[in-house]
Amino acid sequence: MASALRNRRWFRYLSHICRISFAITFIVSGFFKAIDPWGTALNVSNYLVAYNLDIPQPLVMIFSIWLCGAELMMGCMLLFKVRIRLISIFAVLSMTFFTILTFLNITFIPVEDCGCFGEFMKLKPWQTFVKNAVLLPMAICFWYRYRPDRIFSFSKLEMALAVLFFTISMGVGTYSYFHLPPIDLLPYKKGVHIATEIEKAKKEQENSSVVLVYRNRRTGKIKEFSLDDKAWHNEKRWEWVETRVETDAPHIRPMILEFTISDSEGNDRTDSLLSIPGKLYILCAKSIMPLEEEVAERFGAVVRYAAIEDTVICLTPEKLVGEQTITFAGAPAVKCYNMDAKSLKTVIRADYGLVELDNGTIVEKFNYRDIPY
Repeated sequence: MASALRNRRWFRYLSHICRISFAITFIVSGFFKAIDPWGTALNVSNYLVAYNLDIPQPLVMIFSIWLCGAELMMGCMLLFKVRIRLISIFAVLSMTFFTILTFLNITFIPVEDCGCFGEFMKLKPWQTFVKNAVLLPMAICFWYRYRPDRIFSFSKLEMALAVLFFTISMGVGTYSYFHLPPIDLLPYKKGVHIATEIEKAKKEQENSSVVLVYRNRRTGKIKEFSLDDKAWHNEKRWEWVETRVETDAPHIRPMILEFTISDSEGNDRTDSLLSIPGKLYILCAKSIMPLEEEVAERFGAVVRYAAIEDTVICLTPEKLVGEQTITFAGAPAVKCYNMDAKSLKTVIRADYGLVELDNGTIVEKFNYRDIPY
C-alpha cells in the first residue's frame, strides 16, 4: 500500500512541489543568514539567554557559520536532487526541532526574533511557528517519497556536487565573518546620511516607546531600559537581549534610534560628531586594551593618512576614563568615545573596522583586514 502511494502520479507531483518549495525556502533563509554571521550569532545568543545557557562567544560564532552553511547546503542538495534520501532525514529532524522550539517561543519561553531570514525579512514568533508548521509536513512528504532510496550511495557526480555545495555554503559565512557582509541590509549601509535617518526615526517614534532589554552578566536578571537611560552602555555589566518597540506604527526603526556616541562622562556627542564637515574616519574596536599588533598597524595607517585635513575618532564599548585618547602604532593620538556594543555591531559587522563619513554620509566601510590605507 505504501509503495502504491509513492508511485501514484499525484503524489509524485506533490512531493516534487514540496521538495522544491522547501529547498528554495532553505536557500533563501540560509543565504541571508550566511552573509551576516554576526547577526545570526546575536540571535543564537538570544536563545541561549532565554534558556539560561552560557556558551563562549567564539563557539557561538562558529556554530552560527555552520548553521547557516548547513541550511544553505541542504537547500542546494534538495533542489538538485543530491542524495535526497539522506537530506530528507535531516530535513525532517531539523524541522521537528525548530517547530518545537518556535512553539515554545510563542508559549512558555518567548524570544522576540528568530532571525530565520536574517535582516532580509523579520517574522514575528507566531509567523515563524506557522512557517515551520508548514515546512514540516513538506519535509515528511518528500522523505516518504524517497524512502526506498539508499542513504549513503553517492555517485561521483553527487559527491562532486556535495563538495561544491559545502564549499560555497561554508565559504559564504566564513568570508562574511573575516571581511564584511557582501550585501548590507542594516540601517547603516553606504549612502546613508545618519543624522537624517535618526531624525526620520524620531518622528516615527513620537507616539511610540522603545524598550531595551538587557541581561545582567553577573546575576542573570533581565532588566528593561529606555533609550534615555545610559546605564545599558556598560558592556561589561549588561548583555543585550532584545529591542522592543511598543507602538501600533509599523515602520519604527529602533536600530537607528540606538545610534548614540557619548564621551567618558556620558554626555551625548552624536550630533556634534555627525555634523563635522568633510571626512570623519571612525575606527570601531570592541576592545582597545590590549589591541592586536595587526589591528594597531592598520588603524595607525588610517590615522596617518587622515591626520592632515580630516578627523579621526575611535568608538568602543569599553568604559573610558577622563579625556581618553589612544595611539595606534606610533600614529598621532585619537580621541575615544563610547558606543554600546550591540549598536556598534549594527554599524559595522566586525570586531575591528573602519567607517568613513563624508559630511555625515557613510561612504565606505571596511573590516580592519581590508583597510586600504
